[in-house]
Amino acid sequence: MSAGGDPPAKPARKTGFSHLLAAATYSGAGLRRLLKESAFRQEVALGLLALIALVLIGVAPTRIVGFVVLFLALVAVEALNTAIEVLVDQLSPEWAEFARDAKDLGSLAVGALLVGNAIYLIWAVLA
Repeated sequence: MSAGGDPPAKPARKTGFSHLLAAATYSGAGLRRLLKESAFRQEVALGLLALIALVLIGVAPTRIVGFVVLFLALVAVEALNTAIEVLVDQLSPEWAEFARDAKDLGSLAVGALLVGNAIYLIWAVLA
């Protein structure tokens, strides 16, 4: 709210190239926020190690691209999970069953994609 008690004015809508630049700025801010999460930093480290291993082993480029796409899906789901956690923490500072459920479901989504990444890596190396 402003000093007079009125809500702040809505920013002007951006279009065209300025909209693209604004979206990139928001995505960068999201990535900086996500990097504060230790689980995400660990996932990035393991993902980079896996990528390096795939290249050194000589896995087919199409399989490496598949891994990168699957890893980017993991990044997206981790970002959504973090967004859920941030909202839940803001909406429910006290313990609540809905808050626990929301966080558990977000964690399940990340966990399922981690398993998917692991299965894909094993297949990419052994098949």
